[in-house]
Amino acid sequence: MTKTPPPPTPERNRLRAAAALIPIIESGLDDGKLTEDKASQMIRFCEWAMNCEAADKDEIVLKVAIRDGLVRLEARLHPEVQTCDP
Repeated sequence: MTKTPPPPTPERNRLRAAAALIPIIESGLDDGKLTEDKASQMIRFCEWAMNCEAADKDEIVLKVAIRDGLVRLEARLHPEVQTCDP
């Protein structure tokens, strides 16, 4: 039996878009086709999309994926800033 995806909501759609944007940003930076300024704008969208409350497990998974991607991107764009995990 196939699993049906949760119904679309504006919040879920923003989270899905932000999650899909992370590899696009990484690829654009790798290829040199994306400036750091444009990447920063795209990162701000991802951060904005994460400001909603997670309503279900699907949204929590998306937020974790986005957060992990943002951590990678921030480390790449700002290597001088070191984060420490307790």
